[in-house]
Amino acid sequence: MEKEMVRITSCNVTDCTYNKHNACHTLAITVGGPNDPCPSCDTYLHTSQKGGILDLQGGVGACKVESCAMNKSFECSAPSVTIGKHMSHPDCMTFKPKSGASKKTV
Repeated sequence: MEKEMVRITSCNVTDCTYNKHNACHTLAITVGGPNDPCPSCDTYLHTSQKGGILDLQGGVGACKVESCAMNKSFECSAPSVTIGKHMSHPDCMTFKPKSGASKKTV
């Protein structure tokens, strides 16, 4: 079975190395971890250099946020995702808690 990678339709974390014109240009990001209080973009990198592949639209390679309703076997099943700043870190803004799971607070 072939599955298309979920695409990042926008990213407003403009200080990330992989961001240019509010778009992510890395092949794939990893979102969060099982014990993270937020669905953080673990691929976020802040340097003075720009990286990534400019004619590539980034995607979600792995989602480790077990409390997300769109996490199916650690793969994202959302139609697409957006990444944005939550407090001082980048998060997956498409995150939706599973029924009975707590919402992000940190």
